[in-house]
Amino acid sequence: MQITSLGHSSLLIETGGKRLLVDPYISGNDKVDGKIDIKDLKPDYILVTHAHQDHTLDVEEIEKMSKAIVVSNFEITTYYENKGLKAHPMNHGGSWKFDFGTLKYVNAIHTSSFADGTYGGQPGGFILSSEGKHIYIAGDTALTMDMKLIPMSFQLDLAVLPIGDNFTMGVDDAILASNFVECPKILGYHYDTFGYIVIDHKESVQKFSKHGKELILLEIGGSLIV
Repeated sequence: MQITSLGHSSLLIETGGKRLLVDPYISGNDKVDGKIDIKDLKPDYILVTHAHQDHTLDVEEIEKMSKAIVVSNFEITTYYENKGLKAHPMNHGGSWKFDFGTLKYVNAIHTSSFADGTYGGQPGGFILSSEGKHIYIAGDTALTMDMKLIPMSFQLDLAVLPIGDNFTMGVDDAILASNFVECPKILGYHYDTFGYIVIDHKESVQKFSKHGKELILLEIGGSLIV
């Protein structure tokens, strides 16, 4: 399973012979600076954790080019279906077996509305199970005790956690979150894009290391294999 950072909270996951795009915010992200062309992504699925523009900006444009299936909560998928997009609705606690593996939609604590003010339902995250691996994609969230439920059902190989603070968990809470989900290998995201969420990379990595954990901070376009 290969995971590529597309900047901010956008990821491209290649697994089970399919391409999964997570929370595409690329064309409006100055940090991308031409490193990623949305025409080249060609996903089979677009996973959306919540409706905020910094997670949904490129959903419609990419879906028009790729005919990908949008996977999210009922409100978000209904919003896109009303625009003619293909979608698969989910809700908290539910799982579905896709042709690439299984997704479980799990709780997150945040807000969720589209740029036009439309209600985006309750935010969430995903547990992706594919090729014998289990990955937690937290979405935008505060630290929550619900995370302790995850290792009761899944032995995670990687947890993708927001670390930018201000709008989500910061580094210190993400370390606690890694304890809750019982996963020492963390891919950080949702940092540096805006002034509110700039982090000190060296300090953040050292904080995780002091707790016996690995924090991975990918460059835009950088990949890791799980």
